[in-house]
Amino acid sequence: MFRTTFIMAWTAVITVFFGIMAITVSLLDKNGNMAHKVARIWAGSILDVSGIRVKVSGLANINPDKTYIFMANHQSNFDIPVLLAYLPVQFRWLAKEELFKIPIFGYAMKRVGYISIDRTNFRSAVKSLKKAAQIIKNGTSVVIFPEGTRSNDGQISDFKKGGFNMALDAQVPIVPIVLHGTRAIMPKQRLRIRPQNVSMEIKNPIETVSYTRKTNNMLMSRVRKSILVSFERDVVIV
Repeated sequence: MFRTTFIMAWTAVITVFFGIMAITVSLLDKNGNMAHKVARIWAGSILDVSGIRVKVSGLANINPDKTYIFMANHQSNFDIPVLLAYLPVQFRWLAKEELFKIPIFGYAMKRVGYISIDRTNFRSAVKSLKKAAQIIKNGTSVVIFPEGTRSNDGQISDFKKGGFNMALDAQVPIVPIVLHGTRAIMPKQRLRIRPQNVSMEIKNPIETVSYTRKTNNMLMSRVRKSILVSFERDVVIV
């Protein structure tokens, strides 16, 4: 438990430090790219002190110069630092509104250009997704968790339609990402943090241009199947 206490204390301290740094650099770089790089350093430091080793596969499946919607399974709070530190492209998060209310951290997220989603208000959520679709059209990739929240039992939960409607509006490819092993670090409703080898598997992009709102379920099923096929193998590359 001492390790967990130390990691949490470390995370609190560096979140304030890097949050202030992200806010500062955002004043010099309004597109948020420099601030996102600061966030990557923040995430990497958390993984290092937690003893988390990450292996990435499938980088050849994406073009850093193209715009994508990345969709990843959600098993743990550590999914966020893993994606931030090891997905080597500029992207913005679609994140729940509660995170934006955290002092310093929340304001830093706004300055970077991350987009808040109020999951308790349907109209507000739809408005945020439309805003996100426009940002994507302008050339900025985003990352979302299509399950909406962390899994309670380690299985892939049902996907929400909102992200797929956004993908249809933006008309950019969806890249499924499979995170293996992050739940063992810190399952939902558990406080203890355990060192763990994890892997991030980047799958082939799935084009959205041939889908419509009427065939949205087919797109959602295809993305879900792409993630499930790999996740059910439960492979951790070390």
